[in-house]
Amino acid sequence: MASHDDPPITSHDALLDVFRSAEKPAARFRIGPEMEKHGLVGREQRPFRFRGPGSVGELFEQLNRGGRFRVIRESETSPVIGLEDGTDSITLEPGCQLEHSGGAEVHLHAVAQSFKRHMADLAPYSAAAGVAWYGLGFQPFARQEDLEWVHKARYGIMKTYLPTCGVRALDMMLRTATVQVNLDFENEADAMRKLVVSIKAAPIVGAMFANAPFREGVDAGTVSERLATWLAVDEARSGLVKQVWREGAGYADYVAWALDVPMFLVKRPGRILANTGQTFRDFLVNGFEGERATHEDWVMHLNTLFPEVRLKKTLEVRCADAQGPREANALPALWVGLLYDARALADLEALVRDWTYDEVSAVRHAVPVHGLRTPFRGHTIAEEARQILAIARAGLDRRAFLDAGGRSEAKHLDGLAELVDAGLCPGDRLRRVAEKSGIPAALEAHARLG
Repeated sequence: MASHDDPPITSHDALLDVFRSAEKPAARFRIGPEMEKHGLVGREQRPFRFRGPGSVGELFEQLNRGGRFRVIRESETSPVIGLEDGTDSITLEPGCQLEHSGGAEVHLHAVAQSFKRHMADLAPYSAAAGVAWYGLGFQPFARQEDLEWVHKARYGIMKTYLPTCGVRALDMMLRTATVQVNLDFENEADAMRKLVVSIKAAPIVGAMFANAPFREGVDAGTVSERLATWLAVDEARSGLVKQVWREGAGYADYVAWALDVPMFLVKRPGRILANTGQTFRDFLVNGFEGERATHEDWVMHLNTLFPEVRLKKTLEVRCADAQGPREANALPALWVGLLYDARALADLEALVRDWTYDEVSAVRHAVPVHGLRTPFRGHTIAEEARQILAIARAGLDRRAFLDAGGRSEAKHLDGLAELVDAGLCPGDRLRRVAEKSGIPAALEAHARLG
């Protein structure tokens, strides 16, 4: 049963408290990056595994030899599934993709330094075990059956349920990797304003960062297999959240959408109950196997929703492929520039104001193949991408956080800007190198993180 400290939800208003309790003044806004990557082992470029030689288990053991980290397990007898050091953490996606979640930072120079330290921490083990880390949106060589599942109860439930809702659900879980950023909001109006403009811009930003043209060792015919994969994953919990596109949308509109998404599980001390298919709305009314919906159940449910931009205790922007070293910090930089500067937010809002749900949805479905060459209103989305980038750069300059060399946070957009100015995404660049020198050479040149 639910613990005494987590009583059942007794009012609809309580569902909004997750967001209200997270509101904070702009002076306390922070940046929370999440960067995933694929590990490839040896000359054979085998996928990184959960157990055995050249595995997550070995890596975690070496990283924690000095007791620096707090070990994360699901139970006392479960294998290690993550490490935590203060506000930083290293965790695992279902197919052993490694994720670094940096601490909440004030500016992007600190975000970049945090990621640099993380890669330096990995370097000794990586060199000894022959593991190379790649920032790519999709595993470039392995088949689904080549990948070892991370031993986590939630993943076991998702593995069974999600394929009933979308034919590429297992690809999403096992073979994709992303870069995301968590950002703050001041109040309901600020949160919803940021959510709506971010969702409208998400497919174009996804094209700017499209970085996954390879699948099972060949050209997949896309610039992003990750974006293509997401088009065939549980429509009920992903996509563009049409309910918030109305004028004056509030927390209640996002909640109304979330309530009608099926759940994965109910977690109680010492046990997990799979309740796939029951909406949270039904759980609130009828319960499940004697359990009633609690605040912790609602928070967990919000974290199992996968829209392009997710509202929870932060605004989590999720629309981009994992990136190589030059663009690794560009996704957090882009969204900080767009959403943390008042003038930039207004400029972005003006740009996307009359974009319709149907138009943006059509762009989202075309972007995996066409990237920045996707048609939009008589031209290609490269034009909008350049405008979005210019708005972000100006916003970062106005924030005026300077590095030791006197450069603003806009410097973290330089690599991305070169591509966007040329009408290219990272996947186009990878494909061009691969055509001349092969896929391994392309990955070494532009996707290898360490």
